[in-house]
Amino acid sequence: MNLNLEGKNVLVVGASKGIGKAIALGFAGERSNVTAVARSGQLLQQLKSEAIELGCNSFNCEVKDIMECDTKAFAKELMQKYGEFDVVVHNVGGSLISRNHLGGQEDWNYALKFNAVAAIDMNSVLIPPMTEKKWGRVIHISSISANMLRGNPLYASAKAFLNAYVTTVGRCLAKDGVVMSAVMPGAVAFEGSYWDNYTRTDPARCEDFLRHHQAINRFGTPKEIADVVLFMASEQASFMPSALIPVDGANM
Repeated sequence: MNLNLEGKNVLVVGASKGIGKAIALGFAGERSNVTAVARSGQLLQQLKSEAIELGCNSFNCEVKDIMECDTKAFAKELMQKYGEFDVVVHNVGGSLISRNHLGGQEDWNYALKFNAVAAIDMNSVLIPPMTEKKWGRVIHISSISANMLRGNPLYASAKAFLNAYVTTVGRCLAKDGVVMSAVMPGAVAFEGSYWDNYTRTDPARCEDFLRHHQAINRFGTPKEIADVVLFMASEQASFMPSALIPVDGANM
């Protein structure tokens, strides 16, 4: 299947490792023009070298901590430097936040910003040009926790909020040819990840989790998530606005 992503101007926010890195490399292999954002300049340079080897049309690096910047101003800066984006992938977020279910506004606001609101703020700048040209793809990396509502309450709630945003705003954008979607990974293991660490330090815990919660009886890989993201970025996803797509190994 030809995804026709060559020459597309693609922004990947949270691109230096794991799922984000696999997504950026996937677009590089499709010969897209990739702009990758992450906190680590060293990891971004390593990523750029791999992307160029794959034949990336062009690859730009932006070192930025999304949690420590004016996200709307940063989005404007990106468009001034690299032009309007055809595809935007938001991969910033995670469960390594407060686990205090009785935490106050500060804890909950941080979880929401990290997992949803920072991306929403950037979208307010990045999406209008898409609606004007009647084509665009905005893909959020959510989590199966948004459906299962299991684990860290702040994380699961923030991702459920993100999914509600994708569903409702995605419907508003559909008539303008902009497909907003969310890909919901299950348990994914990669070097340095939560589950990768436990495979070495507590394999019994991993075996118990897989037996009770993963029908496929293994962890997912970043590439398995990235492949779905690339499809959602393509013309083939034109009839899928507001889609919430589980990629979770039949999570139970």
